[in-house]
Amino acid sequence: MNSFPIIEKASGEMEAFNPDKLRSSLQKANTPAELTEEIVSEILSKVKPGMSTQEIYRKAYQMLRRRKRSNAARYSLKKAIMELGPTGYPFEQFVGQILSDQGFETQIGQVLQGKCVTHEMDVIATHNNTQYLVECKFYNSPGKNASVQVPLYVRSRVNDIIDFRKNLPEYKETTFFGWVVTNNRFTDDALTYGRCAGLHMLSWDLPKEKSLKDMVEKSRFFPVTALTSLNIRQKRLLLDKNIVLCRQLQANMQVLDEIGFPASGGAKIKKELEELCGA
Repeated sequence: MNSFPIIEKASGEMEAFNPDKLRSSLQKANTPAELTEEIVSEILSKVKPGMSTQEIYRKAYQMLRRRKRSNAARYSLKKAIMELGPTGYPFEQFVGQILSDQGFETQIGQVLQGKCVTHEMDVIATHNNTQYLVECKFYNSPGKNASVQVPLYVRSRVNDIIDFRKNLPEYKETTFFGWVVTNNRFTDDALTYGRCAGLHMLSWDLPKEKSLKDMVEKSRFFPVTALTSLNIRQKRLLLDKNIVLCRQLQANMQVLDEIGFPASGGAKIKKELEELCGA
C-alpha cells in the first residue's frame, strides 16, 4: 500500500496527500486526461512532508498555465473569486450577474426599509411574484468558514424587511426568500440553522450540483481575475471599471487599451476568453 507525505491544509489540519483529489480537481477544470496524469505524476515526485496545499496548488497551476491557459483559469476559479476583494462589492456584482442570467431582475447594494430599521441588502433578485433577499459573505483567503452568526444575522434582517414589505400593496402577491451566499464554506452549525430557519444556503460546494462553483461553470460566468493573460494590476483596473466577468470584457475589448494591456497580447487574451466564455 502506497504511503503519501503528510501535508498541511488551508485550515491548518494535517492529512496525507491524496493524488486522487488533485486528479479530480484537474479533471473538473476540463484538463485533458494525458495532461492531468502528467501533472499528477510530476507533483507526486515533488510533494514533501509539511508542504501546504497552497504550495501544491501553485505548482499544479504553473504547470497547467504553461500548457493550457483556459484550463488553468478554470482550475484557479476559487482563488480567482477570492481575488475579487479586498471589499465584498465585486463579489456582490458577481452574484447578481449569475442570478440575472437565471432570469431574475437584480439590484445591488440597496437600502431597504424594515419594520424596525433600514437594512442594506447586497442583492435583491426578483422574478414574477418571487423575491430573493440575498446576503453575500465574502472571504479573500482560504480556511475561513461562515459561522452560525451569519445566518442568525441574515434571518433577523430578512424577517424585518418582509414584515414591512408584506403590508405594501405592490408586494401583496410576492413570496420572499432569504439567501446566504459565500465563496467559501459554512460551518455545520451555520448550515443546520440556516436550513432549519428557511434560508437558502449557497456556498462554494453546496448544494450538491447546484453550488456556486457549479453555477459559475454552467453559466460560464468566470471572473476576470481568473484570466492568466492579465497581471494583478490589470485585473484590479478592470474591477475598478466594474468589469467583473470575462463575458463583460469579451463584449468590451477596447477597455484593454485603457488599462495598458499591450496590443501584442490581443490574440492570446482573445483566445482565452473564447475558450472560457464561448465564441
